[in-house]
Amino acid sequence: MNTGKVYQSVIKKVAAYKAKLANMNEENFIHIPPIGGWSYSEVYSHIFDSSLLSLLALNNCVKGEGEIKPTHWAVKMVLFFGSFPPGKRYNVPKRLAERVKKINLMAAEQFILDFELQLAKNYPLIEKASSKIKTKHPRLGYLNAKQWLRFIEIHLNHHLKQLGRIEKSFQQSA
Repeated sequence: MNTGKVYQSVIKKVAAYKAKLANMNEENFIHIPPIGGWSYSEVYSHIFDSSLLSLLALNNCVKGEGEIKPTHWAVKMVLFFGSFPPGKRYNVPKRLAERVKKINLMAAEQFILDFELQLAKNYPLIEKASSKIKTKHPRLGYLNAKQWLRFIEIHLNHHLKQLGRIEKSFQQSA
């Protein structure tokens, strides 16, 4: 896994989130889409909150505060192919779902800024981390620092697609 390429991909995906945010008004941001489910606001709340939590887990790996555990082969496939298996809807783990809330545009911008700052702080440390030290993801099991970065990339992309579906549903209902 090329950590530099993954990092650059994460930066590009965050830029895409920022670009979408720049074109939204407060009312559309918090409105439940015609397809149901989360509003833009709730997606931003979830993705950047969970991305910050992922950076905390990554940082624990960097500091050697983890366990020596295997990564499941199916998770290795997700990380290799760069996406979750198609056709399946994934439920957010309960403790993460409880953290999702409606936020305003300014709070979303702050979430993104916080993530960018933490990412910049942690990225230079990833190469120094042991690939054997892992921390537990609520669904995927044990990931090392590089795998956490790859997960962040995949997760950001997954929810960018969700934002696209939300946007399309608003356009079709107009």
